[in-house]
Amino acid sequence: MNSSFKPYSVRRSPVRLCDIEPVVLVDTREQAPLRFTRLRSERATLTTGDYSFAGGENQLCIERKSIPDFVACCMGQNRERFFRELQRMSGFAFRRLLIVGTELEIETGQYRSAIKPSSVLATLSSIEVRFLVPVVFKPDPLSAARKVEDWVWWYAREIVLNANKLIPARKP
Repeated sequence: MNSSFKPYSVRRSPVRLCDIEPVVLVDTREQAPLRFTRLRSERATLTTGDYSFAGGENQLCIERKSIPDFVACCMGQNRERFFRELQRMSGFAFRRLLIVGTELEIETGQYRSAIKPSSVLATLSSIEVRFLVPVVFKPDPLSAARKVEDWVWWYAREIVLNANKLIPARKP
């Protein structure tokens, strides 16, 4: 038996973050996807959520809603369907509900629905508590896209840093 045989090729130096570039995945059902300028993006069928990244589809999940979309999810069958989506999201290590708009728009009822602003805001609070899904507001699609890119990049960075801990230290 050849004693120089190594069954696994082991990289002896850490992967540098500058050597990787995560790819944002955009769900194929997303009708008006955010436009990303710092990271490459691809369309993919995601089981849950609207955004994730290649290789992390089962770890990171971002559901994006506009104010009118979110308000519509606060009533009737839409609410039940949306809450099932949030329940599925609770299985992800990183999960966010990203609302494009401002909390002030909800507080002042700047949407077309008879539902009271207090009910919409209460739904937001119940989502954070019941499903452990943090809610983040971004005022416009550009800042929302940048936030998604930030989350994807930093999450991928943590994966790289943790993987580097598995690499044996070099012997001098």
